[in-house]
Amino acid sequence: MTTVRKVVLAYSGGLDTSVMIPWLRERYGCEVVAMIADVGQGEDLAAIADKARKSGASKAVIEDVREAFVRDYAFQVLRAGAIYEGRYLLGTSFARPLIAACQVKVAREEGADGLAHGCTGKGNDQVRFELAYRALAPELKVIAPWREWELKGRQDEMAYAAARGIPVEATREKPYSMDRNLWHISYEGGILEDPARAPDPDMFIWTQDPTQAPDRPEEVTIGFEEGRPVSVDGERLGPVALLERLNALGARHGVGRADLVENRVVGMKSRGVYETPGGTLLFVAHRELESLTLDRDTFHFKEMVALRYAELVYYGQWHSQLKRALDAFVDQTQRRVTGEVRLRLFKGGVQVVGRRSPYSLYDPELATFDADSVYRQQDAEGFIRLFGLPQYVEARLEERLATSRPAVREAV
Repeated sequence: MTTVRKVVLAYSGGLDTSVMIPWLRERYGCEVVAMIADVGQGEDLAAIADKARKSGASKAVIEDVREAFVRDYAFQVLRAGAIYEGRYLLGTSFARPLIAACQVKVAREEGADGLAHGCTGKGNDQVRFELAYRALAPELKVIAPWREWELKGRQDEMAYAAARGIPVEATREKPYSMDRNLWHISYEGGILEDPARAPDPDMFIWTQDPTQAPDRPEEVTIGFEEGRPVSVDGERLGPVALLERLNALGARHGVGRADLVENRVVGMKSRGVYETPGGTLLFVAHRELESLTLDRDTFHFKEMVALRYAELVYYGQWHSQLKRALDAFVDQTQRRVTGEVRLRLFKGGVQVVGRRSPYSLYDPELATFDADSVYRQQDAEGFIRLFGLPQYVEARLEERLATSRPAVREAV
C-alpha cells in the first residue's frame, strides 16, 4: 500500500464521505483535509465544514465556484450545444471536473500528496474525478474508498460511524440518490432502478407539476452575445443571477423534467430523472439563435460536433486535447451568435415565438414567395439538373441493365 501523508477529500457531508474521513486516517495513517465545492447545491456549507472537522478532518476548506461553474462550464456546454444521447443536459457531468480542479488547487496549497473521492465503483463520477486528477495532477496518489474498503452498505457505514463517534444523523434512507447544483437536480438508484415505474410525484423538489402549472402562458426574452447568455427581458445579468432567474421561471411552469435510460461510461445502462428548468430554456433559445446566424454547412456540422462534445463531457474527458480542439471550433462558430430569442412557457412546454439578430442570415427578399428581384426562379431548373445528376446517371444505368437482362439469360 502506497504511503500518503495528507489527502484532500471531495467532501459532501453525507454518510459516505463522513465515514471516509476516519477510514482514510486509519487505513493510510494520513491527515485528511475536507474540500467542499459550492456549486449552488443550496446547503449550509458552514455546517457541513463543521461536521467534517468533527469527523476527524484536520481542516475543512469551502471553495465558492458558482460563478466559474456557470460561466466556464455550463455556458460552454451550452455554446457547444452538447446534450448527451439527445436528452441529458450534463449538469453532474461537468460539475465533477470542476470539483476535481478545486481539489487539486487545495492539495497544492496544503502540500497534500493524495486525493480521494466518494464515488462508487459502478458509477460515472469515479471516471470523471480520476480523469481530471490524471490531467491536472498526475503526481498525486488517488484513493477511492468504495473500491477498497470492507464496508458493504449503509448499515455497515452507520455502525462504523457510531463506533468512532462520528456525527452522522440516523435518518431514514432515501428511496433514491440525488445530486443538486445551480444547473440541475438529478435522481437515480433505489426505486428508480425499475425503468417501468413512474417517479413518485413528490420526488420533484424544484419544478412544478406541469398539470399544476399556471393556466396562462408566460413569455421571456433571452439575450446572447457570442453564444453566451447575457440578459433576461432586456436586463443584463451576471451568469449566476441570470441562471437563477431562468430557473425560477422555468420551474414555475413545470419546464425541464426528463426521465431517461442512459448508457453509462462503465458499460451498463442506468435510469436517471432530471430537473433542469433554466438550462432547458437556454438550450432551446440558443439553438434557435444559431439557426438564424449560422450558415447551413456550419450549422449541420456543429450538430455532429455537439454529439461528440456531449460524449466527451459525459465520459469525464473535460481536460482532453480533443475537447480543447473542439472548444476552438465552438468559439469560432459563436462569433456572431448574438441576438435575442423570445420563448413562451406553458404547462411544461417551451415554444419559440420570436428571434432576431444583427447578424441574421435570414433575408426576407430571398425567402418571400412574392415577386422579388434577387432570386431568379428559373435558375432553379439548372440547379436541380446538376444537383440531381448522380441520381440521373444511376437511373440510366439501371434502365440499361433492366433491358439487357433477358438477352443475358438467353445467351447462358
